[in-house]
Amino acid sequence: MLRVGLTGGIGSGKSAVATRLAERGAIIVDSDRIAREVVAPGSAGLAEIVAAFSDRVLTADGALDRAALGAVVFADEAARRRLEQITHPRVRARSAELSAAAPADAVVVNDVPLLVEVGLAPSYHLVVVVQTAVATRLERLARDRGMTRAEAERRIAAQADDARRRAAADVLLDNDGGLDELHAAVDALWRDRLLPYERNVRDQRAVREGPVVLTEPDPTWPQQYARLAARIRHALAPADLRIDHVGSTAVPGLAGRDVIDVQVTVPSLAEADGALAQRLADAGFPRVPEARWDRPGSAGGDGGEKRLHGGADPGRPVRVHLRVAGSPGWRQALLMRDHLRADPDQRAAYLLVKRELAASAPPEGPGHATADDPWFAEERLRAEAWAAQTGWRP
Repeated sequence: MLRVGLTGGIGSGKSAVATRLAERGAIIVDSDRIAREVVAPGSAGLAEIVAAFSDRVLTADGALDRAALGAVVFADEAARRRLEQITHPRVRARSAELSAAAPADAVVVNDVPLLVEVGLAPSYHLVVVVQTAVATRLERLARDRGMTRAEAERRIAAQADDARRRAAADVLLDNDGGLDELHAAVDALWRDRLLPYERNVRDQRAVREGPVVLTEPDPTWPQQYARLAARIRHALAPADLRIDHVGSTAVPGLAGRDVIDVQVTVPSLAEADGALAQRLADAGFPRVPEARWDRPGSAGGDGGEKRLHGGADPGRPVRVHLRVAGSPGWRQALLMRDHLRADPDQRAAYLLVKRELAASAPPEGPGHATADDPWFAEERLRAEAWAAQTGWRP
């Protein structure tokens, strides 16, 4: 199944997105609803809350007085963290039960208000963040929940700020407009990304690379890599393997194909062919079986054997190269990246070569057949000289 994390600040309209996704066919796992369930009267969760905060957080009939509890925890950081220690493990366990019960072809959307705060983003195939201006959120909280401005501001301040949520977001949905605009954005996300992504994960099929088109440098490429690397690291745990951003998108200021190249260092190709391959596929990075070698003279190496996985997400092209530590291809990917980062003249020369290769590439496929341009052989010599002069180590 496809696991999607949905989050947004209080008052952002996240529930409206969840409702629309449910109408399209998603299975919603609502953390707020589960949070109420695990502290219902008679539950072990409620008993532990009373033990921590006294019966002043109970109503006359023995239910949790959310307003009273909120007044305690939102004014006291230590108290808030104690509450989270009680409720979060219970919410996660119940959420996992509901997700596991979903059909194999489901799109399961976990509606989690504190997804970013508790570090859950790497556990999902995709993270969707609903983004709304603070002023709009304050108006909604006063109108829809009867909060005073001071109370609403405290609630907003207790959560992650917009910058942290954006850093975790694979998809940003803007909700400063009307409901029709939001529904149109959600429908497009469902149709163009979530449904094909789910099919690709289920079939363990990587998205085919399109025509070779160079794009201008994107300052968010490193941030996109960081999300992918965190997802890969989570998938491969408990193995603690080295993961690097390589390729053109790892070199600031260098135009390139909008494809994130990730290198995973493996002890051996036998391990790459074992459980690691299935874990990557389940996380949305299926094997590309026909790609088992670095092309001689290419940016990736000298023709050494490797394993390649692609991305199942149609909205984010990615290549995951599994190379053995110390192998020529492994070393060359790191050396070329670092040399180009350090030498602006060689970055400019490489860009000219890339433009020529892109212009001569076939209209379909990656177009690596011309990547044995003499420039690459010369660059390897220059990079090795630079490494010897600077004492570079991979």
